Amino acid sequence: MQYGDELRTMTLFASSVCVFVYQGPWPLRRVRAAPLFLFPMHARYRPAAIWRLTRKELRRSWLNYGVLWVGAILVGLAAVQFANWTNDVLAIFLGWIDGRAWLALLITPALTGGAVWMTRKWFNGSEGSGIPQVIAALHGQPDPTRIRRLFGLRILIGKLGLGLMGMLGGLTLGREGPTVHIGASIMIEMRRFYPRVSLRMERLLLLAGSAAGLSGAFNTPLAGILFAIEELTRSFEVRTNGVLITSIVFSGLVSLALAGNYLYFGQITAPDIFPLAFVLPVVIAAVVCGLAGAAFNLALLKQVRWIPAKVLAWRERSPLAWGAGLGLLVAIIGIASAGQTWGSGYDQARHLLMNHGEQVSWYYPLVKWLTMVLSYITGLPGGLFSPSLSIGAGFGQWVSQWFGQYPQSALVAICMVGYLAAVTQSPLTSFVIVMEMINGGGLVIPLMATALISSRVANFFTPPLYEALAEQKYFAPLGDASQRKA
Repeated sequence: MQYGDELRTMTLFASSVCVFVYQGPWPLRRVRAAPLFLFPMHARYRPAAIWRLTRKELRRSWLNYGVLWVGAILVGLAAVQFANWTNDVLAIFLGWIDGRAWLALLITPALTGGAVWMTRKWFNGSEGSGIPQVIAALHGQPDPTRIRRLFGLRILIGKLGLGLMGMLGGLTLGREGPTVHIGASIMIEMRRFYPRVSLRMERLLLLAGSAAGLSGAFNTPLAGILFAIEELTRSFEVRTNGVLITSIVFSGLVSLALAGNYLYFGQITAPDIFPLAFVLPVVIAAVVCGLAGAAFNLALLKQVRWIPAKVLAWRERSPLAWGAGLGLLVAIIGIASAGQTWGSGYDQARHLLMNHGEQVSWYYPLVKWLTMVLSYITGLPGGLFSPSLSIGAGFGQWVSQWFGQYPQSALVAICMVGYLAAVTQSPLTSFVIVMEMINGGGLVIPLMATALISSRVANFFTPPLYEALAEQKYFAPLGDASQRKA
């Protein structure tokens, strides 16, 4: 080939509005990029070509970024609205029984029985907190039907509607775990915008939605990241960082815009420096909470050992009667405890943490523990985070009475971390959640120590709750009933 000074070889790429111009024999002459419009093209074709290229770039940006951003915004909206609805339904229930506590004997069984029946009939897969479902989807045996059975629009409706129905009955159910499930379901629905969805893409969407859901529920972005790493994946993958952080940022921005920059429990007053003798109450609190958390896990995981076989068979045959019976027990305990056990226990935990003077009875953590077990085994959608924090706060009142020389708020916060860490056996997530909730930077070392000790104590007796529930109920493919027994 003969090369001259004016020789040009043009290559037009479909994804670019520029062409490369090679001037002279390579590599003696430099290569530069020239705009497409500098080269001969009929005027009638220029707008069409530019529009095609622009549309292609917009579609690529939408698939790479827009779908994820929109999904995270929807998760944030759902988290804030779900929080408002849970507060409203509990207020409605308390208004119904105000001065007429006996009405709870009718309302709670009726709503619980109806909700359990609807869960079994139409919304199977929405039961519980939802975190075991996410873990099963990430780590379970291959099952092409699992995503459809455990996530999606049907699950989203059941999680919201039936969860609120149970809370309207005064059950001890939290909203944070369901918000994780809701976030994962929203993100999984966003996969419809992709022309092809790989297993890795589904995994990223589940992780992003779950982390954004927890962050939006508690207004704790750092805890959302740790939750995805420690609880859901049990590993660290650099490739998921951008997806997780982006989802949490957009979900958090929505939460800030709608609910404001708030602390979940408020700012506590506690000294930044504690004497060496403070080690003793920390260790005692960690052991007490670790044993209580292990007992709760065993109560859920070993139902076949403490519930008679005839009652278990009755549960399978008559979900309506099963739910009504458990609802009646919850109502009786609620009336006997003067209403202390209604709802998730947020108000009681806040009063203890802020030391407002309205203290709960000494037996509060015991009866709250019992109603939490009864509420969860109904099979209704409902979480464990808020009730666990409330039970831990009740144990914190015990410890503060044993060690009155130390601030109650500090000991209550420590026990909240201890009980949550014992139940979930995710110590990093537990102490970061509480630290962000109360802005307790001065308690970092005691909170970390309590979380580690409590989770280790609980681990002597029981495996991590969410993983164990996922293995019991959701790991086996559809049709394998041998691994689906409670």
